[in-house]
Amino acid sequence: MAFTVNSNLGAMDAYNALAQTQQQTQTAQLQLASQKRINSVSDDTSGYRVSKELQAKIGLMNSAVTNIDSAKSLLSTAESALSSVNDLIIQIQGKVSQASDPTKNLSSLANDINSLGNEISAIFANTVFDSTALLSGSTVPSGANFVFQTGVTATGTEMTTINFGTLSTLSLASISGSGATSSNITSINVSGLQTAVQNALGTIGNFTQRLNVKEDYLNSAISNAQSTVDRLTGADVAKEQLSSTQGQIAQQISTTMLSQLNSAPQQLLRLFQ
Repeated sequence: MAFTVNSNLGAMDAYNALAQTQQQTQTAQLQLASQKRINSVSDDTSGYRVSKELQAKIGLMNSAVTNIDSAKSLLSTAESALSSVNDLIIQIQGKVSQASDPTKNLSSLANDINSLGNEISAIFANTVFDSTALLSGSTVPSGANFVFQTGVTATGTEMTTINFGTLSTLSLASISGSGATSSNITSINVSGLQTAVQNALGTIGNFTQRLNVKEDYLNSAISNAQSTVDRLTGADVAKEQLSSTQGQIAQQISTTMLSQLNSAPQQLLRLFQ
């Protein structure tokens, strides 16, 4: 083996080994710090791409769950209002039935019916969700449909259109000609409105059931997708801790060997003594 001063191949090899060991140690320490196996695309190109696609899908599914919650809140608001309307209609029917009792005061009964009708009209006019009227107008909601994105894409079955029927505000004038009076009280009939309200309540229940199913599916899909992301990107902490410790020891040894090999050419000075 030739001894030269201008080149020290042993020291260069030791330096390269030290640089490689340091890089491996830093990678292990970064994974420990971030708890992630993939911190950049260079760590795992295909894994990085798949994980990002899944994370994007998870974000869309979370947004869909939020939309479902909004839709269920809308339906709950309408359900509460229509339940109250149905109760008031039943009271009107009771007042009309009492009008057949000759001992009752027809004028008082007519006033009660008009008051109940006005309350129903107020509920129709004032039931709103996020500044949008739910019951006013000839159709619900206000001549249009409520459309919610309840899936990952804004197409097909992943869109839910809510319309719980055709309703009209209670107008006693349109039913009896001039509102409830002692002379026409027995002819007042609100069964048509009651049927429409009850049909709307049934439709609301069906929509709520469908939304519950969609929400359960999305929550399950989110959990599964998140588990896949964790498996792809999550670091094995125990393994990386071993790698980090091993790397630190190797760095110390490599540094010592580099120091020794770097000073090897000094042995040539003994030839000149």
